[in-house]
Amino acid sequence: MTSYSSDLHMAMPAESGTDDPSMPVAAAPPSWEASYATALIVLDAVAITVAAAIALRLRFGPAAFQQAVLWTSLVSAAFPPTWVVVMAANRAYEPRFLGRGSEEFRRVFRAAVGFIAVVASVCYAAQIQLARGYVAIALPLGTLLTLLGRYAARQVVHAQRARGRCTQRVLAVGDRHHVAELVGYVRRASHSGLNVVGACVPDAQEQVVRAPGGDVPVVGALTTVTAAVRQLRPDAVAVTASPAVSAQTLRRLAWELEDCGVDLLVSPSLTDVAGPRISIQPVAGLPLLHVNQPEFSGGRKLLKAGLDRALAVATLLLLSPFLLLIGLLIRVDSPGPAIFRQRRVGQGGKVFTCLKFRSMGVSAEFERESLLDRNERSDGLLFKIRDDPRVTRAGRWLRKYSLDELPQLWNIARGDMSLVGPRPPLPSEAEQYGYDARRRLLVKPGLTGLWQISGRSDLPWDETVRLDLYYVENWSPALDVLIIWKTAFAVLGGSGAY
Repeated sequence: MTSYSSDLHMAMPAESGTDDPSMPVAAAPPSWEASYATALIVLDAVAITVAAAIALRLRFGPAAFQQAVLWTSLVSAAFPPTWVVVMAANRAYEPRFLGRGSEEFRRVFRAAVGFIAVVASVCYAAQIQLARGYVAIALPLGTLLTLLGRYAARQVVHAQRARGRCTQRVLAVGDRHHVAELVGYVRRASHSGLNVVGACVPDAQEQVVRAPGGDVPVVGALTTVTAAVRQLRPDAVAVTASPAVSAQTLRRLAWELEDCGVDLLVSPSLTDVAGPRISIQPVAGLPLLHVNQPEFSGGRKLLKAGLDRALAVATLLLLSPFLLLIGLLIRVDSPGPAIFRQRRVGQGGKVFTCLKFRSMGVSAEFERESLLDRNERSDGLLFKIRDDPRVTRAGRWLRKYSLDELPQLWNIARGDMSLVGPRPPLPSEAEQYGYDARRRLLVKPGLTGLWQISGRSDLPWDETVRLDLYYVENWSPALDVLIIWKTAFAVLGGSGAY
């Protein structure tokens, strides 16, 4: 747990009186941000250079430099600096987009499309005969390598943040409840790099704010935020959706922080709504958030269903020998069928038969009642035991790497499930759902989902529901691709599966 004692000491009023309250003190940006941006510039340049070299080799081979090859080589030499410039023009190196969220990758992709347009325009204007096959290889490959380089760099940053490095120091502003809530979210998402080092609350009598994972020192009141910034030198001030913070207070705070070199983060009262659903509509000078309705039908949903079925059928055919081998191992390991059939609740409350590889003994359902006192998920409706005695030897291996879920590809091919979606509940669980949890049934359940990549069985019930609802409300093709990509790493890691 991070220690806040030094920060609290820094927050104490200066005794010398040398600080002029009227003079804002700019906070120096974290040194790691400049180093990280420089590393990304180098990675981007290397990515497009490698892509251009591979494209030259594949398109022309070891042939002698003919006129077309010479032009292509000259154009290739201009690729790295132009690539970096186009990335910078699309703000792909801006610190607030780096290391968190999907905006960085969207900007890289948009810059790549712009780069293709630049190349096409220059070649047309200068009448450069650039081989189409070369362009068709170099630019898409350069985009892919750049995205992979960015992803690898982000993983390094996330690993550093898990050790308490490469973080952004944050001063939280609001009432105690909302500050504690913000701190809880930030600490659960350690990869975000936000480290709350102090708080300004209306009632500053008690010296700490009780928050999940450890207390946060109170360094001032709502009227002394600027003084707290001067003492703590944070990288950002995060204002919570607190009734204690009025629009006038927020506006004045924004003015006071203008010359401090400190970012201002504002938490809206509307949570768990992704950026693509939000736009700002100015009305009579007042910026209003326009929130689009969740998409539960339409063309993109039809496309998702078609791709789900096609990919499920293709994967079943590709993995059929492996699936047969797993089935054989299950039969050899313990008596009983290889496939376990269980009734689950799907979209709209429709009950379907969910298929899984059997990972327990055939009498597991009858033994459940005798094990209720060992349930490690008593906070919700799930029944989970880390060392469940009903699990077979083969079952432990299957569960660790989620191989027991593979037969659900047949459910996807039939249209009962989707590749990505909420966890399919048992009928007994669905009957106990409240209003919030019942919204999970608005979409098809998935083979994987946010719950799979965020901790699996280690997640508390409330967090499982929150993640499922976030997916239901903010589904998009890009989110599906991201979840599938992260699922591979979560499964290979084997954590949280039992």
